[in-house]
Amino acid sequence: MSVQVEKLEKNMARLTVEVPAQEVEKALQSAFMKNKNKISVPGFRKGKVPRQMIEKMYGPEIFYEDAVNEMLPDAYEQAVKECGEDIVSSPEIDITQIKKGEPFIFTAEVAIKPEVKLGKYKGVKVEKSDAAVTDEEVDEEIGRERERNARNVEVTDRPVKDGDMTILDFEGFVDGVAFEGGKGENYSLTIGSGAFIPGFEEQLIGAQIDQETEVNVTFPEDYQAEELQGKAAVFKCTVKEIKEKELPELDDEFASEVSEFDTLEEYKADVRAKITERKEKEARDAKEEKVIEAIINDSDMEIPEAMLATQQRQMVDEFGQRIQMQGIPMEQYYQMTGNTRERMIEQVRPQAEKRIKSRLVLEAIAKAENIEVTEEEFEEELKTIAEAYQIEIDEVKKTLPEESIKQIREDLAVRRAAEFARDNAVEE
Repeated sequence: MSVQVEKLEKNMARLTVEVPAQEVEKALQSAFMKNKNKISVPGFRKGKVPRQMIEKMYGPEIFYEDAVNEMLPDAYEQAVKECGEDIVSSPEIDITQIKKGEPFIFTAEVAIKPEVKLGKYKGVKVEKSDAAVTDEEVDEEIGRERERNARNVEVTDRPVKDGDMTILDFEGFVDGVAFEGGKGENYSLTIGSGAFIPGFEEQLIGAQIDQETEVNVTFPEDYQAEELQGKAAVFKCTVKEIKEKELPELDDEFASEVSEFDTLEEYKADVRAKITERKEKEARDAKEEKVIEAIINDSDMEIPEAMLATQQRQMVDEFGQRIQMQGIPMEQYYQMTGNTRERMIEQVRPQAEKRIKSRLVLEAIAKAENIEVTEEEFEEELKTIAEAYQIEIDEVKKTLPEESIKQIREDLAVRRAAEFARDNAVEE
C-alpha cells in the first residue's frame, strides 16, 4: 500500500491511498462469499452460482460497495500510521477508483495538529482567588447538617405558619363549578415550597386544623390546562394535620452524633478545615484556568475547522454516554428538552475551541520544559484506573492497548504542564 501526503491550507492535508490490486481481489471474493446466498440466477440454486457468472450478469460492480467497506477502515488506519502526520480530525473520504483487477484508490482529507507559537507561560500574572473561610460559611455548613438531622413534630396547638408541612383536603371551583383535577384528599404540602400556583400556599398561613379555609387564586396565563388559563378560582381547603421541622440542639451531643468528635468545638474546627481544603482546591483550579486562558491569549495557533468539528461531536457523544449511564437514552433527552444533536454540536463550539487550545498550549509547555512522565507517576495512574473499575492493576496492563497507554502518558504530561504553569504564575 502507498500513501502520498499533500499539504493544504489552514493545517489541512489530503492523503492519497493506493491499495494493491491483489488486496482488492481478496475483498471482492470476501464480498462474494458474504452475498452469494442472496443472489438468484436462473438455472442455479442460491449459494451455488459461480462468482464469474454473477459478475457476467450483473457486472463486477455488484460487489464493489461491500469490498470498499471491508478495505477502507484498515487501509485508512494503516495510512494514518504510515503518513507520519499528527491527524486530529475525522477523515473526509472520497473514493477515486474501485475496479476489478486495478488498485483501490481513495483520498482522505484530514486536519493536522497545528503548530503553536507559545507566548509567555512563566510568571503569568492573574487575579488572586480568595480561599479564606468565614464564620458564616462554617455556620451555614453546620446549619445544613442540622437540617439533614431534623425531625418532623406534629403540632396541634396553633394554626399553619410558613414552612409547615401540612396534610389537607381541597377542592377547586371556577364560577362556582368544580373543575376536573381540582380535588385532592390527604395531600401533603409544605407551605412555601411553591408546589402550588402562586398565592395558594400563602393564604393557608393562619388556617386552623379541621376548619375550612377559602383560597382565592388566578391561574397563570401559561397554565398547563388551557381551559383554566387566566381563570379566577376558589379552593375550599381543610387542613387535617400540621407538622413542623425541629432542629437538633447545637451542642456536644449533636456533634458526637454527626461526626467522630466528642465536642462541638472539635466538630466546628473539622468543618472549617474541610471547607478550607475545598476552597483551596477551588482556588488552585480557578488560578490554573486563568493562567491557561492568559497563555492562550498570548499564544498563536490556527485551529482547522475539521479539528474543531471533530471535538464538538466528541463532546456531544461524551455527554450522551454520561446520561446513558443514568438510564436516559439521547433520543429521550432530545424529546424532553426539545434540543437536537445538530443544535447541541453548535452549542458546545466555544467549549470545544477552548478545550483544543488549552490542550495545544499545555502540550507546547510540556515540550518546552522537557516534562516527562516518570514510571512511578504512570503506575500511580494505572492504580487509579484499576480502583475505578475494581480490577487488579496487572489486568489493566494486560487489557490496555498501546494507543491507550500512549494517551495516558500524554495526558499525565499535560497535567504536569498545567501544574507547572500554575505554580509559576504570580497572583495579584
